[in-house]
Amino acid sequence: MKPELRRVGESQSPVVVLDGFSEAVGDIVGIAAAMAPFEASRGTYYPGLRRIITPADGAANAYVEHMLEAAAPFIGGAFDFDRFDLLEASFSMVTAQPDALTAVQRAPHFDSTDPGYLALLHYLADTPGTAFYRQRSTGIEIVDDGNVDRFVGAARAESVAMAGYIRQSDTYFEQTGVIEGRADRLVIYRGNMLHSGIIPEDMDFSSDPRRGRLTANIFILGH
Repeated sequence: MKPELRRVGESQSPVVVLDGFSEAVGDIVGIAAAMAPFEASRGTYYPGLRRIITPADGAANAYVEHMLEAAAPFIGGAFDFDRFDLLEASFSMVTAQPDALTAVQRAPHFDSTDPGYLALLHYLADTPGTAFYRQRSTGIEIVDDGNVDRFVGAARAESVAMAGYIRQSDTYFEQTGVIEGRADRLVIYRGNMLHSGIIPEDMDFSSDPRRGRLTANIFILGH
């Protein structure tokens, strides 16, 4: 496992990158494939399919537990947490075509305003990756309780004129950093950072875990 700590944006927000994280990508993809078909995401703006992992999911749950145990030292070191709680884990695949996105899905997003809320993103296939952004009109790159209304108001107005998935800097958002997606790369970052998956127009939007943009998405709350 090769660890790297990157700093992103004017805020110099920490992003942990761990290559060769599991050394068992094929096995994990097999676990995900056995749980297919996934359902369309509900209650979120995720543009695709998700399969929530629960304690009843045997091998998948064991994978999540092992992931968190292996990642714990890096979480503590980069984010200064003594402990953390698992909030949610899932296998996910982007399947929505660019012209089918809602206005909200076209813009970079945040997961939570809580600085203790972390996302662990495990790439299970080679993809262009994930990018981080700053909203030009407000200067916001970290969303908190004090600026969330400003961000949302501006994003709602601006995203109407946006088209498809954002992949680089544009009129409304400046790209502040890119994490390339590589199979078996784990990325850990705060959920209050503005971010978006880099989804090329010619990507295979397959719903088959062995072909599509398969990731494991784990959310935790650090203390």
